Amino acid sequence: MAEVPEAVRAALERGGEVPPAALEFLGRLDSEYYARVFPEDAARHARLAADLTHEQPARLSVEARAQGRYDIAVIALDYFSEFAIVCGLLAAHGLDIESGHVHTGESAPAPPPRERRPRRRPTSVAARKIVDVFRVHPRRQPPEPGALEAELVGLLRLVAEGEAVEARERVNRRLAESLERPSGSSAGAVAPVTIAFDNDPDTAWTVMHVRGADALGFLYALANALAMRGIYVQSVLIESIGSEVSDRFTIARRDGRRIEDASDQEALRLAVALIKQFTHFLPWAPDPALALRGFDQLLDQLTAEGPEALRLFASPQGLRELARLLGSSAFLWEDFLRHQLDNLRPVLANWRTRPLRSRDELARDLGERLRSGESHAARRRILNEFKDEEMLLADMKYLLDPNVSLESFSTALTDLADAVLEEAVILCRARLEEEHGKPRLEGGGACPLAVLGLGKYGGGEMGYASDLELLFVYAGPGRTTGSGIESGAFYEKLVQELRELLEARAEGIFHLDLRLRPYGKKGPLASPLPLLAGYYGPDGGAAPFERQALLKLRPVAGDTELGREVLVVRDAFVWSGVPWDRENALHLRERQAAELVPVGRINVKYSRGCMVDVEYTVQYLQLQHAGDREDLRTPTTLEGLDRLREGGLLSKADSAELRSSYLFWRRLADAQRMVHGAARDLLLPEPSSEELGFLARRMGYEAPSGQEAAAALLDDVKRHRERTLAIFERLFVSV
Repeated sequence: MAEVPEAVRAALERGGEVPPAALEFLGRLDSEYYARVFPEDAARHARLAADLTHEQPARLSVEARAQGRYDIAVIALDYFSEFAIVCGLLAAHGLDIESGHVHTGESAPAPPPRERRPRRRPTSVAARKIVDVFRVHPRRQPPEPGALEAELVGLLRLVAEGEAVEARERVNRRLAESLERPSGSSAGAVAPVTIAFDNDPDTAWTVMHVRGADALGFLYALANALAMRGIYVQSVLIESIGSEVSDRFTIARRDGRRIEDASDQEALRLAVALIKQFTHFLPWAPDPALALRGFDQLLDQLTAEGPEALRLFASPQGLRELARLLGSSAFLWEDFLRHQLDNLRPVLANWRTRPLRSRDELARDLGERLRSGESHAARRRILNEFKDEEMLLADMKYLLDPNVSLESFSTALTDLADAVLEEAVILCRARLEEEHGKPRLEGGGACPLAVLGLGKYGGGEMGYASDLELLFVYAGPGRTTGSGIESGAFYEKLVQELRELLEARAEGIFHLDLRLRPYGKKGPLASPLPLLAGYYGPDGGAAPFERQALLKLRPVAGDTELGREVLVVRDAFVWSGVPWDRENALHLRERQAAELVPVGRINVKYSRGCMVDVEYTVQYLQLQHAGDREDLRTPTTLEGLDRLREGGLLSKADSAELRSSYLFWRRLADAQRMVHGAARDLLLPEPSSEELGFLARRMGYEAPSGQEAAAALLDDVKRHRERTLAIFERLFVSV
């Protein structure tokens, strides 16, 4: 370390009594620091350093410079990952770093804070202090020293309390709020970046040189990535050279070792280059914070595998698509990529050339794969891997390929569900027959099973997080040929095994929903056909709403002939000639809107004028007119609109308006569900929230800011609600 220059001592003394902590701070800094700051600035830094405590872990000063630039000095207790937090905070406040230098006082670093709960207060002040000096250019308005310092202090307190992950999340979110999308529809070319390493034998540090064109948020993303990989930053020098920025990082592993291994350097070199390019595409991610978090975690996985794994996304096109993918859906990352990256890597690499296949094509492929399984456990694994692989392909096609429509996405998910469910039923039945024998009717004949879909699945209208609403029906009472258990018990076990076989979230795609079976939760999981016929008969216990629900009944797996028999029972119930109870139906619709939607909020499914009003318009008209008109009977909403228009029951204008509205609500519901994969996450975010802006971006609204995108989305929400509600009330309320 260098001696404190006399000019600095003199400047310090001119300010009055000199705190001992100020002199101690200055005595621990190197000669490069004194070469880069004026004596008056060094004296000011020292007095700020003397103020540092656990309650005040950072101080900040702002000095105006020529040409609208400012020097911002951050003096703080030294915590691991602190440099990343400072860079992110400046970027979030719209302050572009043009140059800077970072210095760490000589001493042993403070013990690294724990990153997991329970929280605990540190017992002693960190011995090491840092001073970061940045020359910044405001993108919007001059820096506000008080606001900057208060926010930085709050973040560093989190780090000190062992909540570094939470601090990073807050910075990610703040940075995402500040990003504005440049004009134009593409991100343009990505400037190259060069990375070189220097391990001078006379020092204990590795010097990493990074040079390339600047990108918004790159310095933060790079510093954050170093911290996540356990790399400590001792000092930094940031310089502008023409249109490029040259960064010099003095670094070491957290345990003090230098980065000397050639393969480690190559992995870090490639990781830095990818981060540099990825941040270039961040403004085009629907939710940049979500994209950055997912990319950090993905990069961490790939870095551990070596340079070749990192090359999977080394193209600008791949990184642009990855930003859109990770910035659209946390669900895809958490449920698929994070835990199944090895299995799903072929999809990530080849999704552009792989087509979405029909049910028959999927069934043939899955059948061939299952034949290679030597045990029930192996076949279960193969089936779920196939399911997840094809689901990810459909999701990526829908998110990234403009030629894949909502209708084709729904068809792909429905075809996949049909193919997987068919094979899953076969697997479960085969395993149970090994234990109990084949189920038989009382007369000795075979006792088949039919599986039928309802709701969105029955209508072929699946989307993100759509569950499988199912009805299981077997032919009738009897016993198995082996253990002699009742056929009903056999199929009860089959449904339970099927639930375990298909791996799914509690609220998500391939989760089995059996609530619409006869007698609901009080009824058996699988119903014998005679019980079904009685329940839906003239004196059965079926409620009026079940008549409407059965409009979407569709055989999806199991015995084809039995499935047709179930449809005969359904038709006798739904098209019985009993007049549709308009008053009761409208009363139930009013209850939905009142009980399922919080006051002042919009639920894209249940609020008045939203998705349900389009679906119920089709179903109410079918219940009124399709009793003697088979051409009107279809489980699919969009096809129903077409048939009602062709049949003269909807005007061309009304049909077109309802089709547009339905597709809008479906896309909006998918955009909300794709974040977490939760089927019930359908409340529109508050108008003033940042989440609404990210939702609008996921919907494809192009605007420089999230607020403008959110405003455009709300305009469309209002327009579709008003027009749909007007048609609904004209057809059913004002009659």
